[in-house]
Amino acid sequence: MLVYLAEYLTEFYSGFNVFSYVTFRAILGLVTALLFSLWLGPKLIERLQLMQIGQVVRNDGPESHFSKRGTPTMGGLLILFGIFASVLLWGDLSSRYVWVVLFVLFSFGAIGFLDDYRKVVRKDPKGLIARWKYIFQSIAAMIVAVYLYWSSTHVGETQLVLPFFKDIMPQLGGFFIVLAYFTVVGSSNAVNLTDGLDGLAIMPTVMVAGAFGLISYLSGHVQFANYLHIPYLPGASELVIVCTAMVGAGLGFLWFNTYPAQVFMGDVGSLSLGAALGAIAVLVRQEILLVIMGGVFVMETVSVILQVGSYKLRGQRIFKMAPIHHHYELKGWPEPRVIVRFWIISLFLVMLGLATLKLR
Repeated sequence: MLVYLAEYLTEFYSGFNVFSYVTFRAILGLVTALLFSLWLGPKLIERLQLMQIGQVVRNDGPESHFSKRGTPTMGGLLILFGIFASVLLWGDLSSRYVWVVLFVLFSFGAIGFLDDYRKVVRKDPKGLIARWKYIFQSIAAMIVAVYLYWSSTHVGETQLVLPFFKDIMPQLGGFFIVLAYFTVVGSSNAVNLTDGLDGLAIMPTVMVAGAFGLISYLSGHVQFANYLHIPYLPGASELVIVCTAMVGAGLGFLWFNTYPAQVFMGDVGSLSLGAALGAIAVLVRQEILLVIMGGVFVMETVSVILQVGSYKLRGQRIFKMAPIHHHYELKGWPEPRVIVRFWIISLFLVMLGLATLKLR
């Protein structure tokens, strides 16, 4: 929004031309989202407490979690408000890249909000029925996948990028829709499963979003894209604003979510942030890189799949409890130790993912 005002004011003072640089606006976007979250956080937490919107804790979970009953949840609203405020202020609103991610954040956030509302307000422990949650997620993801496929105008927008291979980037054709759908839905649910400890999900999300901010900038710059042998995507650099807004809002939320948490993210945050990461990966053609950098999310999801599959097929559990972060808690690891070690793993995987851009 302010981009257009700055463009107009440039006619009177050339100094306003600095707002045309995406790197400058990215810094402003991060700071805006961070400060907005820090300002809104106490007010939102107080409001949630007054409305008695507290966390529901499973009776079969770690005993250390019992004390968390009643802690305000739906704090993901704080993240979404911060992202939207920052992007609407500093983003180029003529970019379809920006609007695709905002649509994903809004639609998956609405699904998560409905699930949280049923759990904590209507006191329905099941929340939104899993079948309907998946249907709503599928509808939103298919809208995005079909739109991106039919609106693609550049050859790089539908290629499959394979890490470590610089000359192999096959055209996906209609399979692009399938890949985009599973990336968005899968990423959404993976982050949702990871969100079980104070700060566990948000910090890896911040790291991956920051990495995608860098990749978005490189993909939207023809010289860098050609040098790194990744698809050149005109306009993709505008995603940097979205990514840095996610980083800023995420760090602002972590201020209140760090152990012991004053507020939890809830599905309204985890579903929307996971879907947004998936959508950004699709937009910059780095779905496989998302699997690498988001390895913590993948690990958590695989642990649930293995646990459920093993119990149904053999009647035995592989882990003490799934997702896997609960397994380590039940082994005696203090919650902060689990969180920080998973953060370290996530940082390593993000660095590994970024390294693959050069190792081709």
